[in-house]
Amino acid sequence: MDKLLIRGGRALSGEVPISGAKNAALPELCAALLTAEPVTLRNVPGLQDVSTMLKLIRNMGVQIEQSGDGVVQINAAALDKPEAPYELVKTMRASVLALGPLLARFGRATVSLPGGCAIGSRPVDQHLKGLTAMGAEITVEHGYMLAKLPQGCTRLKGARIATDMVTVTGTENFLMAAALAEGETLLENAAQEPEIPDLAEMLIQMGARIEGHGTSRIRIQGVESLHGCNHQVVADRIETGTFLCAVAAAGGDVVLKHGRCDHLDAVIDKLRDAGVTITAVEGGIRVQAQGPAFKHLKAQTFRTTEYPGFPTDMQAQFMALNCIAQGPSKVTETIFENRFMHVNELVRLGAHIQIDGKVAVIEGVPRLSGATVMATDLRASASLVIAGLVAEGETVVDRIYHLDRGYDHMETKLRGIGADIERIK
Repeated sequence: MDKLLIRGGRALSGEVPISGAKNAALPELCAALLTAEPVTLRNVPGLQDVSTMLKLIRNMGVQIEQSGDGVVQINAAALDKPEAPYELVKTMRASVLALGPLLARFGRATVSLPGGCAIGSRPVDQHLKGLTAMGAEITVEHGYMLAKLPQGCTRLKGARIATDMVTVTGTENFLMAAALAEGETLLENAAQEPEIPDLAEMLIQMGARIEGHGTSRIRIQGVESLHGCNHQVVADRIETGTFLCAVAAAGGDVVLKHGRCDHLDAVIDKLRDAGVTITAVEGGIRVQAQGPAFKHLKAQTFRTTEYPGFPTDMQAQFMALNCIAQGPSKVTETIFENRFMHVNELVRLGAHIQIDGKVAVIEGVPRLSGATVMATDLRASASLVIAGLVAEGETVVDRIYHLDRGYDHMETKLRGIGADIERIK
C-alpha cells in the first residue's frame, strides 16, 4: 500500500496545472451515453474514480479511446447492455449517474445501488423520486435499481421536480434524463455548483435546450435526439482550493493554471481575511503567503453549507491551515456527519482541536511535528498533506488510495513547486 513521505519546512514557488474536475468529468462521461455519435472530452483527470467509470461504460459496449493528455473519446453507438453491475460500482457512488441517461435513451436501465449506500441515507431516493415523476417505473430488488418506461411509452415525460434536499448528482441525473424527455422539465431546488452549468453547457453543445443552469431553477425542453460534441472539463475547484491552502500554510508564491476565483468566492474570502494575497491572473490564480504561517496568518471561523457557501470538501484543508494560524477558530460542519475524522490525525501532529458535536474548536500553535498519520477519506488525506508540508521533521501519510480518488498526481505537482515529498511503498 502506497504512502507519502513529506519533509516539511519548504516554501512553495512556481506554477501548478489544475486538472479537470472529477465531479464534472463523471457525469459528463455518462452524458456521452445519450447519443450514438462520438463525444470528445478534454482535460479529463487521471483519477481512480474516472478509471472506474470508464471501465463501467466499456462494460456496456461503449468504445473508448484515451490519450495521455487527458483526452477521452467516447462512442456509445454500439452500447448494448444498459446495465451497471455491483462489481464495477461498489467503490463509486457516482455510478448512479448512469441511470438517467440509460433510461432516457434506451427506455430501460439496471443499475446497482452504490456500495454501502442504503436508500434514504444518501439522496439516491431523490433520484428515484424525480425519475418516477418523469414516468419511469422503478423498483429496487436484490441491491439493484430496475428502471423502465411503461408499456407503450417510448420517451420519458417532462415534469416539475422539486427535491426534498439539494442534491448535485440528482440535479445532474435529471438534467441528462430531461434532455431527451418529451415536453418541458422544471427542476426546483437544483444544485448550483459549477459542475452543474459545465454539464449543462456540454448538453447544449449536444443539442439540448436548457435555461437557468447555475441557479436553483432549471428549465429543460426535451428534444428527440442529441449529437456528439467536443467539450473541455471545467477545472477542479476543490483541487484549486487545496493548493491555495497548501501555499497559505507553507508560504510562497504560486500560480494555479486554469484555477478560477469565481468558483471559490467563499474560500478565497476567508483566505484573504487570514492574510493571504490572492489575485486573478490571465489563465489562472496567483497565491502569495509569507511564512511561517503562525506569524503572518489569522485563524478563521467558518461553517460549511451548499454552494455558493463554504464547501464541505474544503473544510478539512482549511482546518489544517487554522491549526498553524494565530488565534482561536471554530469550524461548523453542516453537510455530512462523521466529517471530522481527520482531527485525531492532526492532533497526532501537534494540533490543538476539541470536538463538540458538529463544531471543532481550534487553537493555533506555532509549529507542528512530523509523525505517521492515517488518511480516513479523500479530503482528510489532503489536510494531512498540508499539515505535513509545515511540520518539523518527517510526516508519513498512510492509506493514500483515498487521495488518489480525487487528486491527479498530487505529490508530483507539489514536488514541482518545491515541496520535499515522495510516494513510497
